[in-house]
Amino acid sequence: MGYFYRFFLNIQHFCYTGEPFPEYLQKQVDEIEFVGNGTEPSLEKILLLKPDLILANYRLKNIYKQLSEIAPTFMMDFPATPPPWKQQLVDLAKVMDKEENGQMLMDKYWQRIETLRQKLGIDAASPKENHRHQLQISVATISPDYGIWAYGEKHAVGMILNDIGLQRPPAQRGDFYVINNISEERLSDIDGDVLFFLRWGSKDTKETLEKLQEKPLWRQLKAVQQNQVYFVDAAHWHSSDILSVNAVIDDLFKYLVNTP
Repeated sequence: MGYFYRFFLNIQHFCYTGEPFPEYLQKQVDEIEFVGNGTEPSLEKILLLKPDLILANYRLKNIYKQLSEIAPTFMMDFPATPPPWKQQLVDLAKVMDKEENGQMLMDKYWQRIETLRQKLGIDAASPKENHRHQLQISVATISPDYGIWAYGEKHAVGMILNDIGLQRPPAQRGDFYVINNISEERLSDIDGDVLFFLRWGSKDTKETLEKLQEKPLWRQLKAVQQNQVYFVDAAHWHSSDILSVNAVIDDLFKYLVNTP
């Protein structure tokens, strides 16, 4: 049951797409039994596992009766724009009766945030007095379907950067999750002193990114000219669970602290 608690939010995406689990989850899935995709789980396989509790996405409400006959079933609603990652952790810990574990994970998160602040020379009491705080950190990506898009302060990544005390470019400030279909003429909206660019695995997306990098406006970006563009794995930068949050923090240490 502990495994399901840790991976519930991520398994949904990979069940729908059929993609392999991302690197940050690879070592965590050995003991997970797959029971079908996110829309048509196998009731027979679930029954054989004899679960103590079933967490189901609200999309499966049509089979709630069958699931509840196997084990107590809690239906969870995850809208297109998910709730804040910290609230997800609190809610899941409460459902699983693991509130103490959830608090330990949150305490560890704040310890890592404080360590990162110290490494960056950011005083949590007065961050605006620190030069490194003035660095504007941009987070963006591209896809064939949604074009160029950037991440706002409502996204998990935006919340992490806010907790650290790092600034965002003006276009990425505000209470929104993502902003998509950014035109090439407005490419400066994704510029910053540092640009974290999420890289997706599909062939079409790779080709779309390569075409963008050939554009003159891309080469004019300050982050590009200063060699401060870091291509990161979209699998954990786009997710919003505690494991992906820690993987993002790993990247922030790697590129903001340990990179000359």
